[in-house]
Order: sequence, then structure tokens, then C-alpha cells
Amino acid sequence: MRASEISGTLVFHSEFDDYATWRDALHAQLPRLDIRHASEIGDPAEVRYALAWKPPAGFFDRMVNLRLIINLGAGVDSLVGRQDLPAGIPITRITDPNMARMMAGYVLFATLRYARDIPSFEQAQKKGVWAYRHPRSPEDIRVAVLGLGELGAYAAQELRRQGLTVLGWSRSPRRIEGIQCRSGMDTLDTVLSQADIVVLMLPLTPQTRGLMSRARLQRLPRGAALINVARGALVDQAAMTELLGSGHLGGATLDVFEREPLPADDPLWRMENVLITPHLASVAIPSSAAKQIAENIARVDQGQAPLNVIDPARGY
Repeated sequence: MRASEISGTLVFHSEFDDYATWRDALHAQLPRLDIRHASEIGDPAEVRYALAWKPPAGFFDRMVNLRLIINLGAGVDSLVGRQDLPAGIPITRITDPNMARMMAGYVLFATLRYARDIPSFEQAQKKGVWAYRHPRSPEDIRVAVLGLGELGAYAAQELRRQGLTVLGWSRSPRRIEGIQCRSGMDTLDTVLSQADIVVLMLPLTPQTRGLMSRARLQRLPRGAALINVARGALVDQAAMTELLGSGHLGGATLDVFEREPLPADDPLWRMENVLITPHLASVAIPSSAAKQIAENIARVDQGQAPLNVIDPARGY
């Protein structure tokens, strides 16, 4: 059966994404699919497909005919360890090439901002001071990318193209041309101790939660910068805030936090050496991601295994 002939009901849930935009993009690929917002579902048994981002507890209860769950993004930690997931239903994540480019662009911007000492010029401008600082040689700047999955590897390669010395770390071995790759917990502290800039791109799993503890943050050379585009819970946020205040951490670019939105009274908002963005380093683009979603729905409808399935036990 062609995608244009597939029917059934798909439920959409996201408090951050525009339902109408996603509905229209999906209808362009699957014109016969009944696409409804979660608030429009009367009988959960009608649902065959779910496209969701951070659905509330109990969301999947009574979806007895569910055949596929599509996570609306790359990180799937909100779908791991839930009590309401039907057994045996595949969970897929979106791996849109546009997301990888978007993420790499953000990481490149944030890294080069530190590599070219832009924060110091931003502060000088506020004071009306012409504060010349000679640019450093790119190869003298060591950037550690923690997490070498699809997005992390792409970003690491983009950083290497800028001439930076890129160190890569992952839990399991990886080989990427031009990147000094290390793996395993026994090598992490060594990688951190060598990094002028650290980019967090790891999935959030029971093994990575709290990975960047106070002790590990203190392993970084004094004045190092931290860039987090993964998950806030990877980092001890209180310790990070304290180390930013003391100067041990020279700066941080943070797109993710332990609590989102970041509370208005959080001290991070008022720190001059911190740049905050509202979890937008990489988001799924409906017009391009809809094609991948339609392909997976078609595969499931034809009895085939979908692509980009995640392992709930691993969390990615």
C-alpha cells in the first residue's frame, strides 16, 4: 500500500510544537490519515499512531490498538521507563538531516564564540572600551565533545573543519576521522582535564544522569567553557552555578536545564558569563521530518520494522 492510501488515526501531543503546522505537513504525505490533537481523542482505542513530545503520565493508557510511537525529536528520555507504554510497540525518533545541521550550527556558533573570545568583547562594549585581544590559533583550542551519536559526530566534524583540536568521548568506542576519540568511564576525567571547551551531546540515561558532577566539573582547567545542548540533568546545576561564580568555569552556553522553563529567580539568568537559550538548539522541521514519519508509518502498515527504533532499556 502506498503512503497516500494509508488510513487510521494518529494522535499528536506537544506543548511546544504547533499542531496545525505538523498536521498540514503530515497530511501532505498521508492525505487519508486521520490526524487529531490529543484533546480531540474521545476513545483511545481509535489511535494507531502517536506523534508526541513529553506526553503526560498515563497518555498511552487504553491505546490498545497502538502500533507505533514517534518521538517528536531526537531525545527520547521522556519515553523511557514509563508505566503506560504498551508492550512491544516500537518507539522511533526523528533523525531529520536538518536537525543535525541545525544542532551543528548552534554548537559551532557557541564554540567559536568562546574560541574567538567574543564574551570579553561583549563586556568591553558595554563599558565603551576598545579591548584588543589577539586571536588564538584554532589548533591550540581543545574542544571535547561528549556524545558521538549522529548529532554529536556531525558537530564534532564541523568543529574539526574549523581547525580546532577536537576530542571526542562516548561510552562505547567510536572512530571518526580527524577526531581524537576516547571511550569508557575510565577515560572521561582525562578528556575533561584536557578541554578548553566542553560540549555535552549525550543522551540522558540512568548512566549519564548527573555525569557532570561537581568533581568532574572541577576536572576542567580553570576558565574552561561549558556548552550543554543535551539535557540539563546531565549536570549538577547547583555546582555548575557555583563554579561559574567562582571563575573556575569561565563561561557557559546553556540550552537545557534541570527545570524547563528555567525559573525566573534562578541565578543563572543574572550571570554575565552565561548565555541562555530556551531549548532550541535543534528542533524537528515539519516539512522535512514528515517524510520520515510517513515512511515509518507505511513500513508498520505493511508489517515491516520501522527505521530509527530506540532501545528503551538503553534510553537511545
